[in-house]
Amino acid sequence: MTSTTALPLVRPFVNGEWVDGTGEETVVRDKFSDAPVTRVMCSDRDQVRAAVGGVAAAAQRIRLSQYERYRILSAAAALVERRREELAEAVRVDTGFVAADVTREVERTQETLQLCAEEARRLAGEVVPLEGAAGQRGRFAYTRFDPLGVVCAITPFNSPLNTVAHKVGPALAAGNAVILKPAMQTPRSADALIRLLLDAGVPPQLVSVVYGGGSTVGQWLTEDQRIAYYAFTGSTRVGEALYRAVGMRRTQLEMGSLASTIICADADLERASRLALTGAFRKSGQVCTSVQRLYVHRDVVGEVTERLTAALRNTTCGDPADPASFVGPLISPADAERVKAWIDEAVDRGAAVVSGGGKRGNVVEPTVLTRVSPDSTIMQNEVFGPVVLIREFTELAEAINDANATPYGLAAGIFTRDIGSAMEAAEKLQMGAVHINETSSSRVDLMPFTGVKRSGFGGAEGPRYAIRDMSQERLITVSRP
Repeated sequence: MTSTTALPLVRPFVNGEWVDGTGEETVVRDKFSDAPVTRVMCSDRDQVRAAVGGVAAAAQRIRLSQYERYRILSAAAALVERRREELAEAVRVDTGFVAADVTREVERTQETLQLCAEEARRLAGEVVPLEGAAGQRGRFAYTRFDPLGVVCAITPFNSPLNTVAHKVGPALAAGNAVILKPAMQTPRSADALIRLLLDAGVPPQLVSVVYGGGSTVGQWLTEDQRIAYYAFTGSTRVGEALYRAVGMRRTQLEMGSLASTIICADADLERASRLALTGAFRKSGQVCTSVQRLYVHRDVVGEVTERLTAALRNTTCGDPADPASFVGPLISPADAERVKAWIDEAVDRGAAVVSGGGKRGNVVEPTVLTRVSPDSTIMQNEVFGPVVLIREFTELAEAINDANATPYGLAAGIFTRDIGSAMEAAEKLQMGAVHINETSSSRVDLMPFTGVKRSGFGGAEGPRYAIRDMSQERLITVSRP
């Protein structure tokens, strides 16, 4: 048996120092080979309490100017470029993502931090025209944005750099202190990014990092009343539990999804099929906006299906260290088993596998299914794996109604040349975002990102929007003495 003592060690960062964890130690395994790759020291309740206390005190004591926040975050963005190979290796080891997904994760992190820097410099309120009210002559007013205090960031495995940047970056840009609880599956990415932020000039007392499970460390964080804001990305079940626990404190909850994309008969089929392929299978389908349901008009469903299957015929699946790999492993053996079981259940209920369907270790082949029963598990639940379900439709309203018939509402896409169809989808799809001539998986980091129904609650991601939500807008009035 291989000893784990020589593995890289990830430790908590508390009160401005890297410290030994006071809870259990966990070993993280490679997602493809299952070999142990990282040791993680977790925190107990007392250490979590101390970590929150440290950043809460620092939030009262350290007030960075907007220019200082800009300078630090801009330096951090530049450091991402200089350390791109180190960061990419951390992401690959943590996640098992293939090369293209790893590269994009690093590039987006740099962009997100730079956006946070720029928004920090122009964070401003507005003048309130008090003289427009009777009896207010000679009086003026303005609003300003002040820090809330402590922001708690709870982040997922599937974007271990960029989602951390989307929560920690805006929190710091708004002048807050931050306590981070990253996903236990991806500790090295979070550790590398926090070290980078510290090297860029973030005052060490303003940041803490603790590791542990959601039922322990996550729960203890929700119970601490010194935290003013919770930024969470994860499942709807956990997000709803967090909402109940934190009460009237502010939240940014990015939760589950079951994303759909519609291809109309008049669409550019080459482009739509190509983007749908990427949207369904990037990060092995482990993205909340992945194209899971692909609605294709009856007149073109045969051509679109053939385009997808033809594109998959010569793809390589497996080792993420192989530059040719198109799809790598899922995050855990349990998830690979679950996805394969859902595929098999759908087939047992009459679905046809037109591509993929197999599993080797943690790798599930990119799978295209047709004729999926509406009541099958894979039709009714977020698969979070490399599977796309092709659904034939005749009338656009039919596809829109079917896409809406879930508890979720994060994102959808539609491909069409007809402005009427595009506007009908924009109006009637019950989603936080509707992308016309893009897939549900389209995202630019400067845009607002949140869902409706059980997909999102509270503030939106996107640096400009998150920074303001992580701030307290206050009114100042001035009268003549």
